[in-house]
Amino acid sequence: MRAGLLQPKVLFPFLLVTCIWGSTWLVIRDQLGIVPAAWSVTYRFTIAAAAMFAYARWTGASLRIGREGHMLALLFGIPQFCLNFNFVYAAEHHITSGLVAVVFALLLVPNSIFGWLFLKQRLTGGFLVGSLVAVAGVALLFVQELRASATSRSEVLIGIGVTLLGVLSASSSNVLQGTERLRTRPISAMLAWGMFYGVLCDAAIAWILHGAPVVEMRAGYWAGLVYLGLLASAIAFTLYFGIIRAIGPARAAYSSVLIPIIAMALSTLFEDYHWSPLAVAGGVLALAGLVIALRSRPA
Repeated sequence: MRAGLLQPKVLFPFLLVTCIWGSTWLVIRDQLGIVPAAWSVTYRFTIAAAAMFAYARWTGASLRIGREGHMLALLFGIPQFCLNFNFVYAAEHHITSGLVAVVFALLLVPNSIFGWLFLKQRLTGGFLVGSLVAVAGVALLFVQELRASATSRSEVLIGIGVTLLGVLSASSSNVLQGTERLRTRPISAMLAWGMFYGVLCDAAIAWILHGAPVVEMRAGYWAGLVYLGLLASAIAFTLYFGIIRAIGPARAAYSSVLIPIIAMALSTLFEDYHWSPLAVAGGVLALAGLVIALRSRPA
């Protein structure tokens, strides 16, 4: 039987991952400037992959994962660490980071559907009711961010479409983590190789689109890269993939529902963001849905 999210061994990593990823939207926006987004993604996961290889060696996990292991690493690494993040960074050129975060909260939907289709994970009535309440909250947050955006309608549609491609890429990788072939392998070694293949794909895309690597010497840029590479990638994905293995991709995806609320809270502190009645209602509904869904018994 799968563990419940309210168990401390799952709940604490879930909260930590959610808080880390809730802060990344501010950092990612600061990365958009001199360096093309594709090269920033490449640098981020180069740092993360190096950290994961070092961690795997330190913990004694074998990096010899065999032909099947490398195939699995390719299958989850490229969608997660190349396609997903290139889409997200590209979307922030068209719409605000807040709107990207809200759209990405819909990760709950494909994770639930794919988990049911491919992993045969039954969705309980309580989870479905909670998810509908949470999605209603996300819809209110979406309307609020859309109203606040000064971007043209065409730019908004492009940004949302690109973000949804990122959501589907991430979801395919998430569901793969729930398969028996991956669950029986050490997370550190598989994550190291998955990030390695993601970096190769990132670098190829960056070179094709933008030519030779571009470097910005600003200290804030590199501090952001280290934060995104170590905390938001190496540490957060190690914890998140462990959560998926413990409770399945559908429940794990609830972190994406909470992330825009945390992002808005941080924006209140650092960017003078003002909560509208719509944003408050959306946040309350999202939290209520979380409580309802996660209090339901795991299938």
